Amino acid sequence: MDGVYRYQRHIYDLTRKYYLLGRDGLIADLDPPPGGAVLEIGCGTGRNLIAVGRAWPGTRLYGVDISAAMLETARAGVAKAGLADRVTLAQGDACAFDPQALFGRSGFDRVFISYALSMIPDWEAALRQAARCVAPGGRLEIVDFGQQDELPMLWKRALFGWLAQFHVSPRADLAPAVQRTAEAVGGLPSCRSLYRGYALRVGVMRV
Repeated sequence: MDGVYRYQRHIYDLTRKYYLLGRDGLIADLDPPPGGAVLEIGCGTGRNLIAVGRAWPGTRLYGVDISAAMLETARAGVAKAGLADRVTLAQGDACAFDPQALFGRSGFDRVFISYALSMIPDWEAALRQAARCVAPGGRLEIVDFGQQDELPMLWKRALFGWLAQFHVSPRADLAPAVQRTAEAVGGLPSCRSLYRGYALRVGVMRV
């Protein structure tokens, strides 16, 4: 991943804002409790964590990413935003990281993943790991590419072909996988389509 993002990270946020739709809506809906802990899995450049920090003052923010190059950019962005005292970043595999070892805690009030499952080969393992990191009463929130169900087939073919060049594979089984994950952790699943199927918002609420 460092090879992929060594140079892309410098223009990543500028280019992705036009097609990673639904991220800001997810952040606006997080609603963590006062003083709560929020974890982003696949935090990349730190763009989303900075937005969460500004939207929800008083929260403790945590981010994990497998790319050291991306984390370097994230740390610089977090410092520039004046959030270094609230944000803890660590390198780890989304499928198998140890939150206690990395962050000194095993559960978080909110865990979110933004357009990362479509880039993780063993994405279902990452989904299960994310659900395990949610504290009782907390929520896992995910936004990622949908199957373009209500959009023209030509659009879908062009988009999926273009995404494949960046090793991105929209997950057709995301909704049923979230259902299975919710059942495994004793949680409640949610799923809704955005922008005529362009994106999918899914989640698990721990009870």
